[in-house]
Amino acid sequence: MLERTGQLRLPQGTLDYVDTGAGRPMVFVHGVLVNADLWRKVVPAVAGAGFRCLAPDLPLGSHRRPMAPDADLSPPGLARLIAGFLAELDLRDVLVVANDTGGALTQLLLANHPERIAGVVLTPSDSFEYFFPPMFAPLPLLARIPGSTAVLAAGLRSKAVRALPIVFGSVAKRPVPLDAVHSYIDPAWRSAGVRRDLRKFLRGVHKRYTLEAAERLRGFDRPVLLAWATEDRLFPVSLAERLLAVFGDARLTKIDDSYTFVPEDRPDTLSELIVGFARERVYALAD
Repeated sequence: MLERTGQLRLPQGTLDYVDTGAGRPMVFVHGVLVNADLWRKVVPAVAGAGFRCLAPDLPLGSHRRPMAPDADLSPPGLARLIAGFLAELDLRDVLVVANDTGGALTQLLLANHPERIAGVVLTPSDSFEYFFPPMFAPLPLLARIPGSTAVLAAGLRSKAVRALPIVFGSVAKRPVPLDAVHSYIDPAWRSAGVRRDLRKFLRGVHKRYTLEAAERLRGFDRPVLLAWATEDRLFPVSLAERLLAVFGDARLTKIDDSYTFVPEDRPDTLSELIVGFARERVYALAD
């Protein structure tokens, strides 16, 4: 697992984050019910190629430190939190790499707080009316039922439940190692504050945010790489093709033999794509 070498106090609460390597900055954004360890196979390779890699544990249900009780953890609120993370660390000309729900939050970041962004890599992500995708669309409603997140956290401790398509079975083509699984599921099991944060986020999810962001992103002119899995069960390649038409400077690279969690299924390929894109497009233009 990745070592959290930093802690950052923001108005919403304290974030733990990975900070490794030196050079131009990249920030890795994960999705719901995972944390920075989603990038454990990617960050070392990218840092080794000469980049500073930062990966915060966002309050999406697998973070270890609950946020303040009054923190705004709606999707726009989390986009502001990411923007605050960049600002507080004075990160500039940042390449953002995102997956799954983190891709939706990144789209909101680009639409509303683009000032520090030099480029973006979006792997399969919530977008347009797929926030959440159909399989997970009931979650915002279920989160309104008292005690539902506690039941969810308890259920995820079952190996049989984790293998179901509605859990890890639909996002990773290969079994997720047990140490990573525990990194993801134990915080919500152990902490009522983490479950509260997860519940607040889930209740706020709505496709209007990604649909509105898509309209505003038509003015985003920095380089974008869409690194999309051809076998993804949740986010079809047609979503990437629609995003390709939205962004002013985008390219689409299709990745075989992977589901949504490209950092899990094809980390070597993804690492090479990120490094090549950074060198050839993002920082070449910035320089």
